[in-house]
Amino acid sequence: MKKILTLLLLGVTLSVTAQTAREEIRKNPYLAGSNYVDYNRQIPEFQYTKAPDGYVPFYFTHYGRHGSRWLIGKDDYNRVLRPLQKGRKYGKLTQEGERLLNELEKFNITTYKRLGELTTVGERQHHGIGSRIAKNFPEIFLSKNVAIDARSTVVIRCILSMEAECEELMAANPTARIHNDVSEAFQYYLNQEWEGKVKESSGHVNRRQVAEFNDRNTHPERLMKVLFNDPQWTADSIHQRTLMRQLFEMVINMQSHDGAPTSLINIFTEDERYDLWRQNNVGWYLRYANSPMTDNNMPFSQFNLLTNIIETADTCVALGKPQATMRFGHEVCVMPLACLMELGNCNISIENLDDLDKHWQNYKIFPMGCNIQLIFYKPEKGEGDILVKAMLNEREVTLPVKQATATPYYYKWNDLRQYWANKLDKFKEE
Repeated sequence: MKKILTLLLLGVTLSVTAQTAREEIRKNPYLAGSNYVDYNRQIPEFQYTKAPDGYVPFYFTHYGRHGSRWLIGKDDYNRVLRPLQKGRKYGKLTQEGERLLNELEKFNITTYKRLGELTTVGERQHHGIGSRIAKNFPEIFLSKNVAIDARSTVVIRCILSMEAECEELMAANPTARIHNDVSEAFQYYLNQEWEGKVKESSGHVNRRQVAEFNDRNTHPERLMKVLFNDPQWTADSIHQRTLMRQLFEMVINMQSHDGAPTSLINIFTEDERYDLWRQNNVGWYLRYANSPMTDNNMPFSQFNLLTNIIETADTCVALGKPQATMRFGHEVCVMPLACLMELGNCNISIENLDDLDKHWQNYKIFPMGCNIQLIFYKPEKGEGDILVKAMLNEREVTLPVKQATATPYYYKWNDLRQYWANKLDKFKEE
């Protein structure tokens, strides 16, 4: 099913189609991976809206997530292998179950001492992002002796992601003066801990309601018949819903690795992939977005990060140095930050969980390598308002203030700054 959108352009009515999440995931099954989606599987076409006449970019500020990685948890791989190995021990695996287990055991060897680390796919994502940043904003990044300040959380995968992007910026402009820094001193804004009202509201999620939603949308019966040859043994010995969800997490993240058996995703049907994605979509929405079930406080977990973006921009705009500020961290920061900044429809509030997938899709916000970019523009000659454009994963997005001109996606920095500052002040005073 497709939604029909009608646009009025110079008096001419045009009809275009917008794909639903189900259609998008059917065409690109890897999108069902939520926060495991490979950034390079959905690189946008770069046809940006031209800046208003006489305006040129002069300052770039950014927050980006690390690239694709191995799974993090100490048991994320073995917890899937154990029930399958149990089935093998008792002769309960089908031929397809044996094939799956053999593939997973071979892959599991590669995970030794690599949990949570950046993969070559993740490194490549950031090389691509860095290269495109230089190409798309040459006025900033190709200027002689451009000053770039890049900081990362203390996590290795974030540090390596930062280095990959900066390598591309240096390759594009050997005169660039790049300052890389990593320190616990930056953690308070690069990866802020939950505290106060944010921490309190995180416990307001109705876990029973979520569990009921997940159980309604988890149907392991077909998959268990594919893997095991004894229905009664399976019912008595295997936690079927849990195995289905954990197996899905393992195989959907195969897209994070070169040479991995990504075709294992096909052990799930289209409907199963979609239903499992919907569960993750709901889970991320309730924990990190503008959910009415969590008192709307979760986006404010990035209070310090947005404050840093505002204050650093003020300083750099006033002094003219550095010309770029780059920050590297995690999806648990990008997701609520995008909501707090009200980028596009990220901050939408939906009460009916069964309808969430129609209005809000997590894979559009926080794939591996996801990033938020703000580009500042000034008049090339004379004086005038500073304008700013926002991009989420290199796609232009709207901002929560009035457009500066008839040209879409460009806003007055003073208007946007004041809006965000008022929002932060109000939260702090409540």
